[in-house]
Amino acid sequence: MKQLFTLICLLLLILSSFAQTTVRISGRVTDPSANPLNGATISLLSVKDSSLVKIYASDKNGRYELENLLPGKYLLAVSAVGHSKSYSSVFEVQPTGASIQMEPIILRIQSKDLKEVVVVSNKPMVEMKMDRMVVNVDAAVSNVGATVLEVLEKSPGVQVDKDGNISLKGKQGVIVMLDGRPSYLGGAELANLLKGMQATQVDQIEIMTNPPAKYDAAGNSGIINIKTKKNKISGFNGSVTAGYSQGKLPKTNENVNVNYRNGKVNLFANYSFSNNKQTQQLDIYRRYKNADKSTNAIFEQTSVMNRNRTNNNLKLGMDYYLNKKTTIGIVLSGFYNPGREWGHNTSFLKNPDAMVDSIVEARSNIEDTWKNFSANVNVRRQFDSAGRELSVDVDYVKYAASNSQYFINTTYTPDWERKYDEQLQGHLPVDINIYSAKADYTHPLKKGSRIEFGWKSSYVTTDSKANYFEFNAGMWETDLRKTNFFDYKENVNAAYVSYNRQLTEKLGLQSGLRFENTNYDGHQYGNPTKGDSSFRKSYNSLFPTIYLSYGASKIHQFGLSFGRRIDRPAYQDLNPFLFFLDKYTYGAGNPYLKPQYSNNFEFSHIYKSFLTTTLNYSITNNLFTEVFDQDGYATIVREGNIGRRENAGIAVNAQITVTKWYTSMVYTNYNYSKFSGVLYGDPISVEAGNLTLNVNNQLKFKKGWSAELSGWYRSKGVEGQMVLQPMGAVTAGISKQLWKGKGTVRLNMRDIFYTQVAHGSINFKSTEAKFTNTRDSRVGNITFTYRFGKPMNGNGNGQRKKSGGVEEQNRVKSGE
Repeated sequence: MKQLFTLICLLLLILSSFAQTTVRISGRVTDPSANPLNGATISLLSVKDSSLVKIYASDKNGRYELENLLPGKYLLAVSAVGHSKSYSSVFEVQPTGASIQMEPIILRIQSKDLKEVVVVSNKPMVEMKMDRMVVNVDAAVSNVGATVLEVLEKSPGVQVDKDGNISLKGKQGVIVMLDGRPSYLGGAELANLLKGMQATQVDQIEIMTNPPAKYDAAGNSGIINIKTKKNKISGFNGSVTAGYSQGKLPKTNENVNVNYRNGKVNLFANYSFSNNKQTQQLDIYRRYKNADKSTNAIFEQTSVMNRNRTNNNLKLGMDYYLNKKTTIGIVLSGFYNPGREWGHNTSFLKNPDAMVDSIVEARSNIEDTWKNFSANVNVRRQFDSAGRELSVDVDYVKYAASNSQYFINTTYTPDWERKYDEQLQGHLPVDINIYSAKADYTHPLKKGSRIEFGWKSSYVTTDSKANYFEFNAGMWETDLRKTNFFDYKENVNAAYVSYNRQLTEKLGLQSGLRFENTNYDGHQYGNPTKGDSSFRKSYNSLFPTIYLSYGASKIHQFGLSFGRRIDRPAYQDLNPFLFFLDKYTYGAGNPYLKPQYSNNFEFSHIYKSFLTTTLNYSITNNLFTEVFDQDGYATIVREGNIGRRENAGIAVNAQITVTKWYTSMVYTNYNYSKFSGVLYGDPISVEAGNLTLNVNNQLKFKKGWSAELSGWYRSKGVEGQMVLQPMGAVTAGISKQLWKGKGTVRLNMRDIFYTQVAHGSINFKSTEAKFTNTRDSRVGNITFTYRFGKPMNGNGNGQRKKSGGVEEQNRVKSGE
């Protein structure tokens, strides 16, 4: 790493020697009273044919900056809700790279004689930027009625596995953010949260495989930032959405979003409710082998699980503008998500000749409630119009979960003669408290360059209990083999610096370096049969990032990036508890789990602004993934470090305008992974390729009609010890605008051919296993949205800030 860091520093010095004047177009958008207009749409048009080159938005001070423009003549078309559209004068970008300061663009308020103004924005489904890909959620008709997890599932390069775990370009370890703020969740609970959020709440999804230094270094495969919708119009505005879905079981979703902005105060609130009933069938086949690979026994199990989860999400906030340069904000949010799961499975244990030896019928009833409260206070200070800015965020987040389990296993003879019952109760409460603070400062330099630096600290405490009771001789007794108590504390301190500059007319640079200091200790409290144990560790790490962009011509643009990342274990994955799933399947933690590090390289080429090709390569050390162990006939699932992974891939994204009313987006990614290391004392070497394909066709018709036909496919691939078979889904939808754009009705059907079924196999120790997981994925939806409110005069145009924590979001897991 020292050699790598030295090489990067030398590269920066060499590139800086070629520095020339930056090409920058800047200006302001105001109303007739000189009040700045926030969120005004700024369209950069080519004078030659009036074609759209790029779309920008003004900030809270009405300012905008356009960079990396190729030589040529342009003009700006500027619009904002409640105001008349306006155009700038024609300007020319010279090859010499001289910056241009535009005259203020004044938008006049629409005449009161107009009954209403409807602004329709036709955004592309996917936008490519220097350090991220942006997915515009409303651009796809079929996203309405879908959950956010389902939107992610069909986003370019994103995969969601059978358990709801998210991976990016074939690699797990993704950090998922909400409005730049942490959800502090991972695994099953992150999946539950995203299932409880509706796509109608989301504006954009940012996908960053190599995030800048200001973001936490966590997430070896990158960051996914989910940006919810924010009303930027003065006055009282909002929307209501109601939807109904029908698969094998019914589902409903409702959402209310309101915003009031006037003068120095901006108030906003969002409440969503959903009730999601699901059914799932899991079929498992296990063959237990002798030392000579002959069959020792056979295990076959069919499980049917039904779930009913209610999601209540509430967000309240206020922005107060002390003056034109200082804003104070507060955001309070939380959710209350009770759920119930009841299941029934039948297991057949057979001898080597496949004759039934015994039968176990298991029934389970699990009730859990996951509660959250979070508070964010932020201050933003802009010192001048040049861009000097300081922002400070303080966060507190609390999670409290209760989980009550009841299991009864009945053992039968091969002739279904009842032998005996086993009953087990479990009570698994979890309490997590997270404290976080950060500060970020931006300072412009000469010739259009910019430097940013900041600091962040977080402190996390988790208390997890597992209280299990067996029913013996007519009374409940504590099961000391499973009962446990785990306490974990962690502190992460970080500092970063980044530098951004347009070195020449064609060459741009963005670089950064982040330092993180991590300290943690865990304590497993003993019981009469288990000893007390604890662990403690501190370590420091450096994380460099660099981005180079080169605009060779109007046709060809190139990008090159490098970033080092870390993935820390989820809090509960360090917990040595043994979690009971059924008589033959357990989950367990691993207190010796180490963080994994990865070095990520990416090269991209954009052709004529519609075809993007990306090559990527990464090396991950101390790779941890889900591993499988054996205890008699029982399988134990835990996270484990298995060694090293090399990952290489190529991705192609094309956005094709077939006609004025028909556009198509095609994304394909081929990824090749190689796993090597040692597992349970035995060497492991697995390698395989994986192909993913996303196709989205958008059709726009007259009188407010539109439609979509889309689908995705994932070929056979490898996840750690597991081999997954191909799967995919086809979706179709139709939409109609009502009441001059104020209302929208959408209908769609997801997974039309019911092909989203997970199949897989695994070999570990003396066991080989196969599974089929069938979910309630074929669902029809109908959704209605109504937008209300009128814009009004006022300069309360502010932008809500992102808060402090980033990494901790993905590291909270429940015992689900």
